[in-house]
Order: sequence, then C-alpha cells, then structure tokens
Amino acid sequence: MTDVMTPSQRKKAMRSNRGRTKPERALARALWDRGLRYYTAEGYERRTGVKLTGNPDLVFPGRRVLVFVDGCFWHGCPACGKARDDMSQAWRAKIRANAERDHRVTALLESQGWRVIRLWEHEVNAKSRLGPTAKRLAERILKAG
Repeated sequence: MTDVMTPSQRKKAMRSNRGRTKPERALARALWDRGLRYYTAEGYERRTGVKLTGNPDLVFPGRRVLVFVDGCFWHGCPACGKARDDMSQAWRAKIRANAERDHRVTALLESQGWRVIRLWEHEVNAKSRLGPTAKRLAERILKAG
C-alpha cells in the first residue's frame, strides 16, 4: 500500500501521536483497580524533574519498576508482529531498529537501578487476557518492593 502523505507530512502526523493507547489505558485501569498507584512518565517527570529514557507507560517509583506496553507491529512481536511479504525493506529496518532500541533502553534503565517489565500489546488487548495479565503484573510489581 502506497503512503498518501509526503515524508514531512507523515513525520508530523507520527510525532503528534502522543496519547496513550487503548491497551495501555486498560492495563493502567486494571492495576489501579488492584490498588497499585503509578505515574505516567510525564507525571513522574513533572513531580521529580527526572526524565526517564524510553518514556515508560507506567512508573512505580517506590518499587523502582517501569512498565512498557510495546505495540506488536511497531516493536516486532515474535508471536504476531511478523513482517508481511509486501512490507518494504525500509519498514522492516524501522521495526528492527525499534526492537534494538528497546533492548538498549532496557539495559540503560536497569543499569540505573530500575526493574523494567515489557509487555506485548496482545497480552492486554483482549479483555480475556487483560485480567490474568494484570494479576501477574501486579504480583511482579509487589514482589519488586
């Protein structure tokens, strides 16, 4: 499929996507309902003045835990983010670079004393998976303290 936007238009459109995704919001709500209190990366930065590398989706500062919900397509999920045959080499390279950046960010944050938990979008996208995933995640977060 051919992109109908110019490269500069596409770049502007992609940069404007700053909101949280539906899976991120659902997971956050499920953890809040379980009594776990968190910050978004922006909220943590406003409160502490510290910008966290990689912009984690949820920050649990008291337990030094960061949670990322990685989109299956954009981050190359091995289960469902398979490259399509019609995908250009540029897109394949972009997804590969995203995955490599994720590994670097995780290593950096862990070296700073954070425990990094990465979830795939498909683990929280379906209502049938959200509950069990939120329960396991809550247990991991509580253990970290």
